Amino acid sequence: MALSERENYLRTARMTGGEWIPMRIVISGATWDQLREDLEDVIVHHPRFFPGFQKGQRDYDAIEYHPQQRAGGVFEDNYGCVWHGEVDGIVGIVKEHPLEDWDALEDWEMPDPRTQLPLHDVDWESVRRSMAEKWERGEILMAGTEHGFLFLRLWYLRGFENVMMDMATGEPRLQKLIDMIVEYTEYQVQQYLDMGVDVFGFAEDLGAQKASVMGPRMFERWIAPAYRRLMAPCRQRGVEVHNHSDGYVMDIIDQLIDCGTTICNIQDLVNGIDNIRDELKGRVCVDLDVDRQSIVPYGTPQEIQELIEYEVRTLGSPAGGLMLTCGIYPPTPPENINAVLEAMTKFERFWWE
Repeated sequence: MALSERENYLRTARMTGGEWIPMRIVISGATWDQLREDLEDVIVHHPRFFPGFQKGQRDYDAIEYHPQQRAGGVFEDNYGCVWHGEVDGIVGIVKEHPLEDWDALEDWEMPDPRTQLPLHDVDWESVRRSMAEKWERGEILMAGTEHGFLFLRLWYLRGFENVMMDMATGEPRLQKLIDMIVEYTEYQVQQYLDMGVDVFGFAEDLGAQKASVMGPRMFERWIAPAYRRLMAPCRQRGVEVHNHSDGYVMDIIDQLIDCGTTICNIQDLVNGIDNIRDELKGRVCVDLDVDRQSIVPYGTPQEIQELIEYEVRTLGSPAGGLMLTCGIYPPTPPENINAVLEAMTKFERFWWE
């Protein structure tokens, strides 16, 4: 009997033998706005990745982006960080930092984890019912933090230069702030663990283009203890820990795994496909982020197919341990999106056929 999507995902993550490589393509709102009907012409031919999609079902004039993702939009989140949207369909940036001056910490208040997630309010009973419905349908139960739950949150609260100087100088109030954020996030983690999730994700960006934002020593001093504290309950429950980071993270990859990561969602060309093979293959599941900087947006369809084939051949195995995620952003043309989908279709069962 063929495996379900849930069973295949978990076997892939645990490297106990799946039947296909879990693959997904995530199309940004900005790309939808740019390509519109031309994009629809592509995805209608790929029901494997867009089940039930029909041309014309998306009303572009009716879409209203959240202020965080709207050009000119301004949004204050529940931490008091103020976001400014720059491009429709792409998350903006924090420009106003409530703790830019440490003196503000005395009167500043954390969000209430019982009613507030970082970016919106939450009704945990409603979330619990939704998870129960997914379980009844046999779906894999996934949950996770917001993108930027710890290091990036410190940046949002203090400003980048300030928080890096805090780390370099050993600012004692920084540890107090980290502890507050971790305690707040623990409530969220525990809620989802009590719902019986299969996978819990911790997402932020720890890498720049050619190096990690902080080296192993600084990561160990400030970030790793918090990661361990948050990931440990997941591993104790047998829940897979999905950790996302854009940028180059090979400097700290051993620490990320030691903290409890079982699925590493990292970028391919930035970290080096061969480096990823040498450091991670057979050791931890890799959810590979397919290039979004050069080949997918600017390359030829042939180059895209060659890239995905090389990644599948190099990092895949009949035991599993490989997933692929491809984010699509402007100016990726329709033919390149089609090339990604065709390559995913062609190679998702490569190790079993």
